[in-house]
Amino acid sequence: MIDEFEEYLQSHNLSENTITSYSFALKQYKKNYGSITRKNLKQYKLWLIENYKPETVNLRIRAINCYLECINKTNLKIPSVKMQHKNFLENVISEADYIYFKNCLKSNNDMLWYFVIRFLAATRARISELLQIKAEHINIGYLDLYSKGGKLRRLYIPESLQNEAKDWLKKLNRTSGFVFLNRQGRLITSRGVAIQLKSLAVKYNINPAVVYPHSFRHLFAKTFLARFNDIALLADLMGHENIETTRIYLRKTSTEQQLIVNKVIDW
Repeated sequence: MIDEFEEYLQSHNLSENTITSYSFALKQYKKNYGSITRKNLKQYKLWLIENYKPETVNLRIRAINCYLECINKTNLKIPSVKMQHKNFLENVISEADYIYFKNCLKSNNDMLWYFVIRFLAATRARISELLQIKAEHINIGYLDLYSKGGKLRRLYIPESLQNEAKDWLKKLNRTSGFVFLNRQGRLITSRGVAIQLKSLAVKYNINPAVVYPHSFRHLFAKTFLARFNDIALLADLMGHENIETTRIYLRKTSTEQQLIVNKVIDW
């Protein structure tokens, strides 16, 4: 059953992370509730609400609904829970911290991790997309990605980063293949990246809460809008189907809001 579900997910070109997450949700459901019935599905949803944050609840619900599609029982789909959206962004690395971070890594000749955060911040890549980058993509300056609906999205590599990465790969005598490899020559993992970034944040006295792979994607979006105010283009670059998803980047972070309040309000 799990194997069949994973094959179904793979056939829809979902990412490795999504497949792992959805499979976990199905295993969790089966372990606690067994058969697929309307009553069990409702109990599972209530249990999720009692034990997890709304974001996680909706992620698990999406997973189960996807499984219901897989077995042709869409009439049993579970409604997601409503979330109260905040009017600010949370836990996004600042441009100043990013510049400090990359300079620390470069000065310590930690070039693998220097380029990890450079590519995350300069290409808006998701972690699963970052790990697909090869030397060949750096040479041509872009990586073509395909969504589960077969839609093409191009991940551009800025010229300055492209040239710097070419020089790095030349020193490593690497002319082809995946770029982000560990010391054993194997592709680094998404989990490995997340853990190492937290460790490096602590080492360089940066708040670990703002140092995680997706934070650099948020940084890209905020910085892009600040320098080139075209939200429609940003939506295309980010791969957002709905421009409303992109509008969150028009908001300030909570830290930015606090600084503005401190500066403006003197009464």
